[in-house]
Amino acid sequence: MRRIIACLLAAIALISGAAAFAEEGQKAPDYIMEGYDGNASLRVWENNLFFTRMQEKTGISFQFRQFDDAEKWTERKRLMAEGEDLPDVLFKAELTEEETQRLYRAGVLIDLKPYLAEYAPDLWKLLKENEAWMKAVSLPDGAIPALPGINTLQNNNVLWINRQWLTNLKLEMPTTAEELTETLRRFRDGDPNRNGRQDEIPLSFLGMWELRFLGHAFGIVDNDFYVTLKDGRVTSSLTSEENRAFLSWLHLLWEEKLLDPNGFSTADSLRQITDEKAGIPYGGFFSISPSTVVPAGAMDQYEIVEPLLYEGKRVYRDFLGDLIRGTFAVTSACREPEKLVAWVNTFYTEEGARMAQYGLAGEEYLWEESGYWNWNADMETVANVFLRDHTIGEGGVLPGISDWRFQKRFATESVRKTVEQMEKVKAVSVIPYPPVFLTDEQRSAIASAQYALSSYADTTMACFVTGDLPLTDEEWEKFCGRVKELGLETMIGIWQKACE
Repeated sequence: MRRIIACLLAAIALISGAAAFAEEGQKAPDYIMEGYDGNASLRVWENNLFFTRMQEKTGISFQFRQFDDAEKWTERKRLMAEGEDLPDVLFKAELTEEETQRLYRAGVLIDLKPYLAEYAPDLWKLLKENEAWMKAVSLPDGAIPALPGINTLQNNNVLWINRQWLTNLKLEMPTTAEELTETLRRFRDGDPNRNGRQDEIPLSFLGMWELRFLGHAFGIVDNDFYVTLKDGRVTSSLTSEENRAFLSWLHLLWEEKLLDPNGFSTADSLRQITDEKAGIPYGGFFSISPSTVVPAGAMDQYEIVEPLLYEGKRVYRDFLGDLIRGTFAVTSACREPEKLVAWVNTFYTEEGARMAQYGLAGEEYLWEESGYWNWNADMETVANVFLRDHTIGEGGVLPGISDWRFQKRFATESVRKTVEQMEKVKAVSVIPYPPVFLTDEQRSAIASAQYALSSYADTTMACFVTGDLPLTDEEWEKFCGRVKELGLETMIGIWQKACE
């Protein structure tokens, strides 16, 4: 009965909406679009210039059902599995691997693969040219229920170092674990912020998860499940001698007060500095951008540390990879899915991606005689008008491609330099384990083992770092034995089967 009432109410709402458009002499929207745009963006799709431009370009209009609360959007997706009041299309859908499979099995999402070659040739070309991308978006039966956002230079959790401090102390950029250790010692002792006090924090971090990004200095690039796929074989560095050496090095840094003493207890919001007049205490920290830690006026002080050498080579964990799955899907309620597939194909072109993320040349941005582009307004207008009301990129992951090369032509040199540094990190980065679609059984088994395993492993490794637990042969053997008891080898087997 509840479902019948909901369907009747939905039908009444649609009829009422159509009548309202008729009274105003307007054409009713062609399709209903639902999706998520984080409330921090303050964006209203109904009033957004991007959708107006897309309508002029494609002739397609939408009635919008926009969610800005993540929990409510998650609940809405759950209800969709029951077939309640389906829209035609999900945009910036934030569909998890499990949600995509569940909604497809329920008949809510349709297979878009039959439409791609003809109606989305630009996306199809990208997928055909990259076998890993095609596999990442395809269910085991070959169906493609949801389309991805593609960004070959996604933000990564990298080490930023205070270049101004290096200059003050006449230091070079560190290239190895040993050189980084010495640099941090100089940060501790050399008064690099020039205030006459020993108040510097050589290296800030947030818990064991962030410290593990330094594991690359010992050749470790495991993902959050402690596994790596190499040459078709899944392995883990958790019980390796490389991991033991890595933890011994971290313990040295801790003992010498080179690591933030609050690193295992603080939060991102607590270490962030927002006061432009405040002193900057950090020699280095991990983040996707300095803006998450220091105020805008101090951002230019920081530079990405190129991955440290290990046995003469560089390797780094590619945290997000090239794809964000589940950004766009069409439901079984849609009458003409091919038209929506053609609509979204625009996002996989350079022109469409740029319009979605930056606007139009001559309006939101201008090309300068130097060959670089700049915004056609002050930064306050850019943030509060252009990015919020004219473009659609912020607030959630878009389908389409990310035109990051456009940033290399931005007028501000520091932005271009950061992109170049990110390219260097990307060049030596590897995806520890590719995105796959797990079965319900595999997902359940991994979730069951992961909770206990990760809690024990990260807590024990943190104790090794602080010295609360000595890293003796006996304690190391206990650690290795315990993680195996908690299911490490079982998880390796599951991940091995999932990728075959």
